[in-house]
Amino acid sequence: MAIRISRVLVAALLASSALPAAAQTPDRDQILGTVAQQHDATVQALRDWIALPTIAAEKRNTPEGADYMKKLALDAGFQQAKIIPTDGVPAVFATLDAGADTTLGLYFMYDVKQFDPAEWDSPPLEGQMVEREGEGMTLVGRGAVNQKGPEMAFLAAIKAIQASGKKLPVNLVLVAEGEEEVASTHFDQVVAVPEVRDALAKTIGVFIPSAAQSKDGGANITLGAKGAVEFQLVVGGETSDKYPKTDIHSSNHSRIENPAWRLVKALDTLVADDGHTPAIDGWFENVRPLTDRQKQLIAEGAEMNPEQQEKDLLGIGRWIDDEPYITSLERYYSQPTVNIQGLIAGYTGTGGKTVLPGRAEAKLEFRLVPAMTKDEAVTKLKAHLDKRGFDDVQVTVSGGYGPNETDEDSVLIRAQKTLFERSGIPYSIRPRNAGSWPGVIFNGPPLNLPASQFGLSRGGGAHAPNEWFLISSANPKVNGLDEAVMAYVDYLYVVSEEAAKGE
Repeated sequence: MAIRISRVLVAALLASSALPAAAQTPDRDQILGTVAQQHDATVQALRDWIALPTIAAEKRNTPEGADYMKKLALDAGFQQAKIIPTDGVPAVFATLDAGADTTLGLYFMYDVKQFDPAEWDSPPLEGQMVEREGEGMTLVGRGAVNQKGPEMAFLAAIKAIQASGKKLPVNLVLVAEGEEEVASTHFDQVVAVPEVRDALAKTIGVFIPSAAQSKDGGANITLGAKGAVEFQLVVGGETSDKYPKTDIHSSNHSRIENPAWRLVKALDTLVADDGHTPAIDGWFENVRPLTDRQKQLIAEGAEMNPEQQEKDLLGIGRWIDDEPYITSLERYYSQPTVNIQGLIAGYTGTGGKTVLPGRAEAKLEFRLVPAMTKDEAVTKLKAHLDKRGFDDVQVTVSGGYGPNETDEDSVLIRAQKTLFERSGIPYSIRPRNAGSWPGVIFNGPPLNLPASQFGLSRGGGAHAPNEWFLISSANPKVNGLDEAVMAYVDYLYVVSEEAAKGE
């Protein structure tokens, strides 16, 4: 009885929202009812997916994750789905032909970040329901918001349309990779497969489901994302015979070099004395400055996202150099970065231990902006180190790609604007995300397609303990799971409508 009442309440909440007027969605109430009926199954499907983490960095569930992703696609109504092998983790390619005039590309990642269960308040693979103060009922688990929650909501949307006896308003081409969290090391190999490339070439663009709704119900449109390059710098017995092969007694430091100091010296050359401005030779040579329109968008977005709210979310009290909020945002969206993710050397346990390390490693990443490229960044890094005599510093690039950007007047972006405006949902437009996803694979040659993100759902804790995705919202302006599913339903119909108008 409790489940039946819950579904009635869900349907009532959806019916009272602004979204029914959002799109020219035929028989929307019928689809809405189907979404409510499928609610429990959708939640369980998300739990089941979270229980199978694919972690490329640990080589965990790499074949199993692809098999599961293929099954999810077929269960959602894709007529064909196949596994595409790569030199690393396999990908999945699937198509759904609805007989529509418009074909939409879809990008999924089925992998997740590593996790330490000891840091979590509930087991990271159980998908437990947890009440979050001020938000509502959430599902907690690794991958809940990044990206399995939004992706499951999209799959639920196309299931609901079909279960209501209707054809989708667009055809779909899906590519799903298992290495996004290691900077999409081999994803270019997937799109290079002729069958995949030819299918994507027929689309009007590619989008990734996301959870971009703010705490007050506002939405964000992004016109691109920074690129990312992950790499390691290593110094030790494996890179030069002047360092020991293993940790040795620290008394030897008077006659044997310490690789940790050498690594620190090399790292120090990568940024200016301020500790954050990149100092790699030629680093800013191809950095494209913000346009007046992009600065305008940033200023407008600042009005919707209060400064103190951002500081509270990040747990900080000031920006770099005590800069004003707008200046910090312009830096956030426009500046390439050289970031140290972690340092590993010698003894890190309790107390001290008199050793001289045999190896020191730094894990770093670049964030790239238009018109930088991955190859350019890596080449300049190596040349920079060689010029300063750091031939004993080994550079290993583990993955990466360049930035992507999409025109504000593309069908994908127009459809988001139309949806939000018809729904009365306030939104801001960001020139790009400071985070990264491999949209450049679609955005760049040979496909040259618009690439975007869309999702009217909410969550948090990506890459962190207690990652969560909102299931039932305490705020009627903010979408829970079923409302997020309906937003994808509406988006597909608006995309079809906007595509009919032409570019």
